[in-house]
Amino acid sequence: MTNKWTKSILEFGRAYHPIVHSLLLGTILARLASSMSLPFLAIYLAKHTDVGAVMIGAIIGAGSLAGMAGGFIGGTLSDLFGRRLILLGALVGWGVVFLGFAMSDSVALFFLLSLLNGLCRSFYEPVSQALMADLTDKERRFKVFSLRYLAINIGVAVGPLLGALFAALDSTLPFYITGCIYWAYALSLYLLLNKFGIRKIEGENKAVNTFASVWNVVRRDIVLRYYLLGGVVTAIGYSQMTVTLSQYVGGKFADGVAMFAVMMSVNAVTVVALQVPFTKWADGLKPLTVLTIGVVFYALGNVGFGLSSGWTTFILSMIVFTFGEMLTFPAGNMLTDRIAPDGMRGAYYGAQSFSSLGHFLGPWIGGMLLSGYNGTVLFLTMAVVAVSAIVFYARGERKLASILAGK
Repeated sequence: MTNKWTKSILEFGRAYHPIVHSLLLGTILARLASSMSLPFLAIYLAKHTDVGAVMIGAIIGAGSLAGMAGGFIGGTLSDLFGRRLILLGALVGWGVVFLGFAMSDSVALFFLLSLLNGLCRSFYEPVSQALMADLTDKERRFKVFSLRYLAINIGVAVGPLLGALFAALDSTLPFYITGCIYWAYALSLYLLLNKFGIRKIEGENKAVNTFASVWNVVRRDIVLRYYLLGGVVTAIGYSQMTVTLSQYVGGKFADGVAMFAVMMSVNAVTVVALQVPFTKWADGLKPLTVLTIGVVFYALGNVGFGLSSGWTTFILSMIVFTFGEMLTFPAGNMLTDRIAPDGMRGAYYGAQSFSSLGHFLGPWIGGMLLSGYNGTVLFLTMAVVAVSAIVFYARGERKLASILAGK
């Protein structure tokens, strides 16, 4: 048995470039840090400011608004000038943001920091994905996207519990720790990228396009447009779990903070336990089929949130909702990867950030529904929204099929 495990580990190590492994490991660390603080930001703002649920949703959603343009800009710049500079700059900026959250007492400054948080995330995420794809064979990319999502959730499985523990000592402590971890990650990534020859890789893959020419290609891509619309709608439904759910649970139960922390950890643990078998099962299916099944799970999870009245039903609903995550995130990346031209992968992955409009609208709409009605109306509405995303993804697939048939 030991020899079998050793052989499997060695095969896994040889399957991907060392930089891919370093990014996967760094993703675990980075997400552990951010999940100690960001999931509790809505509660933190409610306790430290006098703003209501709608404004809190707007502050947190502002980060997604900034990320809409930031992802395309960062991804395109990485195509033009290399991945290394964008990755490291985003991590250093992220550290500044979280230290700012810890020290701020101004609503306006919280709004600005939220914008910068979204900008840093939108630079880092597509560039790291593009670099992984640059260094991975096409037939292994769905697996590497799934591994990246698995790495995210390994970090998130532990982060919320640590965040609740540190926040019990001092509500600002998780933000200080998160900022320092991002700076440490930036330093270690700088050393690793240099060690494994990132300069040479950038030279081999750097595009010769101008920013304007890249933008013209992207904006004319009708298939990508449909995919992005599907992503916007999906993000509106998904964002309720990351933002509005914490306010709903925190206001409904005396131990709501602890419940939400457990739910977030259950979300991550479910991914860690089941992502690999889910990936093996979905690997043989069409991306549209995987996305359709995923958004149906989203809808069922939202229905569960709206009808739950205790720990057990909330946790079960979170598990169902998580099934949707495990399918939609890697499948969405594969849709973009299939249509991205050579030399423009960063720009196309960055263009996915335009779907962050859903992460801005979602908390804002959710805050209004929660304030004006109740959690049941909010989450049942979002179940309908989630299912409607299938229409846009299906139209994109039909358009792509017609283009390929015309060739």
